[in-house]
Amino acid sequence: MFENVETFCRPASVREALQLLHDAKGSARIIAGCTDLIVEGDRSVRCLIDLHHAGLSYIRRRGPNWAIGSTTTMAEIEESRVMHVLAGGLLSRAAATCGAIQIRNMATIGGNMANGSPSADLATPLLALDAWAVVADLTRRRRTPLAEYLPVARGREMHNSLLVEVAFPEPPHGSRCAWSFQKFGRTEVDISLVNVAAGLQLDARGRVKWARLALGAVAPTPIRIAAAEQLLTGRILDQALLTEVCELVMREVSPISDIRASADYRRELSRVLTGRAIEECAAHAGWSL
Repeated sequence: MFENVETFCRPASVREALQLLHDAKGSARIIAGCTDLIVEGDRSVRCLIDLHHAGLSYIRRRGPNWAIGSTTTMAEIEESRVMHVLAGGLLSRAAATCGAIQIRNMATIGGNMANGSPSADLATPLLALDAWAVVADLTRRRRTPLAEYLPVARGREMHNSLLVEVAFPEPPHGSRCAWSFQKFGRTEVDISLVNVAAGLQLDARGRVKWARLALGAVAPTPIRIAAAEQLLTGRILDQALLTEVCELVMREVSPISDIRASADYRRELSRVLTGRAIEECAAHAGWSL
């Protein structure tokens, strides 16, 4: 696909990258790991803008929030001591499933989000963490809830914009608070057929104080299942409630059939993986179902 590329640029700042993107008038593509662009084989690309020197590789705390720069790799998230602790290592565990180690050394969180794939492995944990995208253009930077960014990430309105970072508030933590990431693919390092991120906190009697549940590869974009979260909250977590939640999830998802799996298979996987995620959360919170 690269025989049509005429220019390769390595801007030293976000501002410079945005100017290059604007000047290319739609023929440029932002790259970092380049793992998605190569697969696409888009022959209309004339200019590649490499962000490695733009200062966007970081994991930082900002007051009550955490920010991850868009060129931070899956391997860096997987190996980060901070990410091993936050939300029970939710993001670290998800990053560790994003392909073989060679891919994880190249693929970035920004690419995983900006590619807009419904099966993006970091999207579901980030949705469960109430994350937002920080997007820049030549006039401003704006914060957009990740749930609103993902559907438009590849849209025309983003052609002259750049995903600078993904951020989220300090995750809930404390006694009987637990998180889980579940993924099922054809092989250990393959793309998700379905993935699930869940979090909850129980009181001493097993009553759910709060719950978060997000699924990937079951709709046009990764989604939060708000109805399931509401169903769980305030009720004692037992097998009957777990069955009720899993059946609700099966009704809420709208998967497609493709070369990897049928819609019915993905719907069944949604039920199974949701159950596993909630059971793992309960176990880590010290509650037996």
